[in-house]
Amino acid sequence: MSDTPASSSSLPGESQNSLRLSRPLVRGTIDAEGEARLREMWETRPGWRGWFSTVDHKEIGLRYLVTSFVFLLIGGLEALVMRIQLAGPNETLLTPEAYNQLFTMHGLTMIFLYALPVLSGFSNYLWPLVFGARDMALPRLNAFSYWVYVFAGIFLYASFPLGLGADAGWFNYVPLSGLAYDVGPNIDVYALGMVLLGISTTVGAVNFIVTLLRMRAAGMSLDRIPVLVWGTLTISGANLFAVPSVSLAFFMLWLDRRIGTHFFDVTAGGHALLWQHMFWIFAHPWVYVVVLPAMGIVSDALPVFCRRPLVGYGPVAISTVATMVIGFVVWIHHMFATGLPPLALSFFGSASMIITIPSAVATFAWVATIWTGRPVFRVPFFFFAGFVLLFVIGGVSGVMTAAVPLDWQLTDTYFIVAHLHYVLIGINVFPVVGAIYFWFPKFTGRMMSERLGRIVFWLMFIGFNLGFFPMHIAGLLGMPRRIYTYAPNMGWNTVNLLTTIGSFVFAVGVLLFLVDVFYSRKHGPIAGDNPWDGHSLEWATSSPPPPYNFAVLPIVASRHPLWEGRIEGESEDGPRSRITEGYLLDRGREALGTTALEAEPYVILKMPEDSYTPFFLALFGALFFTGLAFRAWVFTGLMLAACAISLIVWLWPERALIQREPEPASGG
Repeated sequence: MSDTPASSSSLPGESQNSLRLSRPLVRGTIDAEGEARLREMWETRPGWRGWFSTVDHKEIGLRYLVTSFVFLLIGGLEALVMRIQLAGPNETLLTPEAYNQLFTMHGLTMIFLYALPVLSGFSNYLWPLVFGARDMALPRLNAFSYWVYVFAGIFLYASFPLGLGADAGWFNYVPLSGLAYDVGPNIDVYALGMVLLGISTTVGAVNFIVTLLRMRAAGMSLDRIPVLVWGTLTISGANLFAVPSVSLAFFMLWLDRRIGTHFFDVTAGGHALLWQHMFWIFAHPWVYVVVLPAMGIVSDALPVFCRRPLVGYGPVAISTVATMVIGFVVWIHHMFATGLPPLALSFFGSASMIITIPSAVATFAWVATIWTGRPVFRVPFFFFAGFVLLFVIGGVSGVMTAAVPLDWQLTDTYFIVAHLHYVLIGINVFPVVGAIYFWFPKFTGRMMSERLGRIVFWLMFIGFNLGFFPMHIAGLLGMPRRIYTYAPNMGWNTVNLLTTIGSFVFAVGVLLFLVDVFYSRKHGPIAGDNPWDGHSLEWATSSPPPPYNFAVLPIVASRHPLWEGRIEGESEDGPRSRITEGYLLDRGREALGTTALEAEPYVILKMPEDSYTPFFLALFGALFFTGLAFRAWVFTGLMLAACAISLIVWLWPERALIQREPEPASGG
């Protein structure tokens, strides 16, 4: 083992739980005894205690994936019931009230409870691995974000089985969502549930940003991070600006309904359009929030199957950031029919067209990567290639509505529904399913079925296009959205029947995918550490990874650390499967902190132990919002006090973080 001291320069803002490089970093290898000690220090306790207290990013990431897929299935079942109702004219399966609740809950489920959380699951699991780190920067905040998400989902669905679910659409326009038109708890639960969910999204965004700035492997400068990271980093920064807007809007609506304010009450000097501005300044950037990380997944995984690096890494990274920035100036794209001044319409129409440019950059980069590579036709490749086609269709149908006169004709028709689903399913679900096939060996150590996977792809691809492309035609034929039935002489019978058939074909594909997941988890072929011959650091450790991720923390010298010799033309049979030499940190739960730009080591971080406090703080927070919904003020006050106590326990200094400093293990 060789000792190589890292820089010991100090930076401002030292935390009480971190230790500056007062000792030199040691480079070398670690023996089996040292790895056993690391496992003992980092492993989550077995049983229910560990289940509720773990802060392991891998456990949390997998929980995000599983929970979001549960919500996807719930939203999908709601969609199938609606499609049965619309399969033919004058159907009576649902009443108008039930249909309103169903399409509202379907929308908020798919957009808020599935689309972003599933991407957060991938990022939570993969970020420390691709960074060569031990965990996220703020592990307890990470666990807290997940528990708040779970309780927010339960809160939003609590009244739905009683027939009291949200019923004013996921966009929740006033005055229809005001007390004069909806006196029950339906809208109150939606409003407060969205505020609660916004807390989860915001703290998660903070954790991602801090992790990016401080937890990368030594040498992983900003121009070497994966595109997946650029996507999640961009949307995390956006969420810090967008989520407060919609959270404030929902809270103001609740105040209007239950406290007697008049923010949106036109008869008392309020402004109905204020709701649309506050909602869409969040909801249009949210479209990119739920697609940019998925685009990053494709940008990182597609080159693995093309056997070459991504064409145009720099332009793709810049286009990712540019898409999000421009996305903040196109929210009025959704309000062209509200009577705004012509100058505003022309400005925001132009911005809506300009946003296609960065998307086109990414599209050409993917096509060029396939064209100049040597594609290997495996199941993940099919999903990623199919995504590119659906991305183009969804993008073209979206930019059509940037033309104001055309938007006036298409707004609130099924053409918009078709575009929305090409974005949220074609550009989110397809990359997600491809990513699960791709990273399933890393999650479980086993491969999924290649034969069944191809059947799944074709069922989903054919079913999706059969189900949602005819919606464009229905919209052009004048079918309005949000109607629960229609007359037989409207000319919409055939397109609606095709949409219903396609939806069920797509559902069969999803069902077979779940069968593949459950079967392969226990019986799939053993994968090995790097079955796809991947180029990034997550493939440099075992599959599944140990609790500590890396026994020695890797040092990075290129953008593709496992393809270095191959890309540089050196004679090498294949990439390294594991990192065997790097920085040793084995004196307790320790992680390496690096500088923001060049990723130079500068601090040794003492990471927190597992804790129950994130769970209890999230639970008491959810109960606090429950008290607000039912205006049980004493109960609300008690839950607020419980939140304060939980937060104090969370932040109370741990003696182990300050005093424990065992002798290092001997290097191999």
